[in-house]
Amino acid sequence: MSATRTILDGPALWSAQAHLPSVLGRQLVIDRGDGSYIHTSDGRRLFDGTAGLWHANIGHSHPALAEAAHAQMLKLETYHIFARFVNDQALQLAERLAGLSPIADPKVILNSGGSDAIDVACKLARRHWQREGRHSKTTILSREHAYHGLHAYGTSIAGLDFNREGYGTESLVPETARVAVHDVDALARTITRIGAKNIAALVTEPIQGTGGVNPPAPGYLEKVQALCREHDILLIVDEVITGFGRTGAMFATDRFGLDPDLITFAKGVTSGYAPLGGVLVAPRIWEPFYLDDPATPVFRHGATYAGHATACAVAMANLDILEQEQLLPRVVELEHRLDGLLKQLLARRPSVVDVRVAGFLGGVTLRDDIPVERAADALIELGFISRPLRGNTLQISPPFITTDDELTGFVDAIEDVLFAEEAR
Repeated sequence: MSATRTILDGPALWSAQAHLPSVLGRQLVIDRGDGSYIHTSDGRRLFDGTAGLWHANIGHSHPALAEAAHAQMLKLETYHIFARFVNDQALQLAERLAGLSPIADPKVILNSGGSDAIDVACKLARRHWQREGRHSKTTILSREHAYHGLHAYGTSIAGLDFNREGYGTESLVPETARVAVHDVDALARTITRIGAKNIAALVTEPIQGTGGVNPPAPGYLEKVQALCREHDILLIVDEVITGFGRTGAMFATDRFGLDPDLITFAKGVTSGYAPLGGVLVAPRIWEPFYLDDPATPVFRHGATYAGHATACAVAMANLDILEQEQLLPRVVELEHRLDGLLKQLLARRPSVVDVRVAGFLGGVTLRDDIPVERAADALIELGFISRPLRGNTLQISPPFITTDDELTGFVDAIEDVLFAEEAR
């Protein structure tokens, strides 16, 4: 009964993605950050080995971003970008993003985050084919283990079953299907089974994040792209995690030599300092909506905070930091160092089943008898934050400003935890 009272008497905040009885009473209240570290209200200083939720690329509490937000708010906090109205910061950021885009001559749709971006991209894919008069092309394909946010479309195309369960239907938005994570032949069979005439788009992360840090099998993404082109299926690349430097390139699309129709982005565009996301749209998709003709259709996207002026100003300052501090070349160095450290860990610790590195993203998969949640909790006690992912995997994705010694210390702490687990 006392446990029930503790739960019922907990804080008003309903924590995200939480089995509440398991976390209430032991939550970490974060009240400060500096560089690669965060601080809790009970006095702990923790190395942020996940960069928050994959976003704190330039580290925490960078003064330049605070100054950008302050200056913009004193001038104009925001104004919407509906119809004839637009604010100067949204215009400037869109031009800069278009210049960085792997898609040539794109238009830029701005919104409030990654889940928003996925919803817009999937709707735009379907709207494209309806405008083309190909009304049966409505199905959206995605991959097993995929995570694309938790709005209605992101929930519907999730390749993590637990994110789709419990809503009274297999898919909140109808006409979705999932394909095997690395199997191009299985994708071809799915296209045949559903019929290319019924498929609007395929959505894929270039490197799966929440699904366990799964890099693509060699040649997989290129073959997927070829199948999409062959069957007239739009390719949507979800770069919410990988965009803005996480792979050592500005976009993983560049790293893997892809030419998608749509790219979604968020997190790294502001390093999490303000909520912002969006979609880069290829000319074949946007041009019909720009024709000087009374019959030109309207794509009904937009939200109150789309193109939020302060968020856009913060994004511009963040992009400046990435360039000025040469953080993308640093990511390449960190990738090589992490790869070496994790290979050593795999060789030394029998409790490690597999390690994976792609860019400054790492996954350490543990033996089934060692619960990854317990390992993550033990790491916190040593002063390091990791995160349990699908497949009994520990997440490694620190800020780009991480030092070699900090990265070595993080992997050493993982080894210490696993050594203790093996001795249990």
